[in-house]
Parts: sequence; structure tokens; C-alpha cells
Amino acid sequence: GLLLAVLRGRGIALPRDAATWRKFLFQAGLNSVVPFTLIAWGERSVDAGLATILNSTAPIFTFLITVLITRHEPVTARKLFGVVAGIAGTGLIVGPEAFKGVALSGLGHQLWAQLAIVAATICYAGAAIFGKSFKGLDPMLPAAGSLISGSALLIPAGLIVERPWTVEPSAASVAALLALSVFSTALALVIYFRLINTLGSVGATSQAYLRVPIGVAIGAVFLGEQLNATAWL
Repeated sequence: GLLLAVLRGRGIALPRDAATWRKFLFQAGLNSVVPFTLIAWGERSVDAGLATILNSTAPIFTFLITVLITRHEPVTARKLFGVVAGIAGTGLIVGPEAFKGVALSGLGHQLWAQLAIVAATICYAGAAIFGKSFKGLDPMLPAAGSLISGSALLIPAGLIVERPWTVEPSAASVAALLALSVFSTALALVIYFRLINTLGSVGATSQAYLRVPIGVAIGAVFLGEQLNATAWL
């Protein structure tokens, strides 16, 4: 709603052709519907700091998809080194204890939640690559179009699954929702689509590494969270 108001104020109309809206819908699935749902579910049991670190691995998967499938950008030795280091880091974050637990008692809820966040990150990687198909459009158009398409999918699903009329959210929950909507989604996506055009998909997803110090610091200062030794490493 916010982006539509800004678009109207700028005098920019949404596309009317079905082909563009099909692309918006596909982008919505990769960049909002699936990852937002997986992250929301995963963070019910995973701390915000840990979720932030796991979610910062998008450049790894963007690089791997580029190398193995799309090959739309040049691959360099430095990028490969960064990916190997990132994969090693992800293994340290999940921790050997989790895999010991799998061997002893099967997959635990915590590990499934962590894997859900990693799966969301893979979706983000695919979205960054597919986002290059919107080159030539004002960055606000794919941002608004994909969010509208995502809403068209998530609102009916939310009504069926969550029955929101039975929920009494706190003022803090509503404030968090508004902050996520305005700053972490609407504004962020406009910047994101501009960066895809100027930096490319791997470069645009590299901003994910900035989430680590910022997200971990927020979790530690405001939520009282603590990380284990391997996560700090």
C-alpha cells in the first residue's frame, strides 16, 4: 500500500500486461511468499541472531546457482574462496552438536527450523538472479508488483491457516509488523532492485553479510541473546 501511494505520487503506473505480472508472481514466490513463511516459522524456535547469520548466506547460494546453472556473471577465484569460507561458516553456525543429535535421536525441531531458514536463503538467491529480468523497469515497480502478488497468495492462506480474527496481537507485535513492512520490505526492496541492475545478482546479495554484525548486535542488546563459541567464529 505504501509503495502504491508513492508510485501514484510520482505519476508511475503499474504494468498492465500479463507477462510482466506472471514474472512479478514468480518473483513474489521466491522473494517473499516462501522465504517469509519459512523464516517466520523458523524464528519461533531459532534466536534472531542465529537466524540472521544463517540468512546471510544468500551470496553463497547465488554464486553456486550462477556457476552450476545460469552462468550469467563471471566466476573468479576470489568469489570461489568466499563461497568455501561461507559454507564452512554455516557448518560452524549450525554446529556439530546438531548433527550428533541427529545420529542419536533423529532430526530435532531446532535443526529443522535452521534448515528452513537456509532454504529461505536459497529462495533469496534465486530471486536475486531472476530479478535481473526486470532491468529497464523503475525499481519501485517490481518491488510493488511482487509484494502485491505475494499478498494475493499469502492473505487467503493466512485467513485459512491462522484465522486472524481469533488472534489478539500485542502493541509490540503490531509495531514490529509495521517496521518490517515499511523499512525491511518496502524500502529495502526498492533499493534491492536498483542494486541488482547496478551491481548484479552476486553483488546485490553480498549486502547479506552486513546483516550479521547488525542482526547479532540487535539480538544481543535488545533481546538478551547469546551466541555459542562456534557461531562467533
